[in-house]
Amino acid sequence: MAGLYYRGMRLTEFHQLIEDEFGRAKGRHLVHSHVLASQGVTVGELVDAGADLREVWLEICRDFDVPEGRRLGLDTPERWR
Repeated sequence: MAGLYYRGMRLTEFHQLIEDEFGRAKGRHLVHSHVLASQGVTVGELVDAGADLREVWLEICRDFDVPEGRRLGLDTPERWR
């Protein structure tokens, strides 16, 4: 079964990046409550509107000063199976 894509990034990959960086609980809270500085709407609203998930992720990284070395998520063996 193919995953749901939003302009090139799977929704599951987007959520995994958020969970990897912020943890499951904080990541879920962030999606529903964080208003992106550049957009003026929440992350969840952008996802629901079909925004480019890569761009949304990069905006989250900018808002939270995520170092560039962590913007691709965790490099774990499970991720490459």
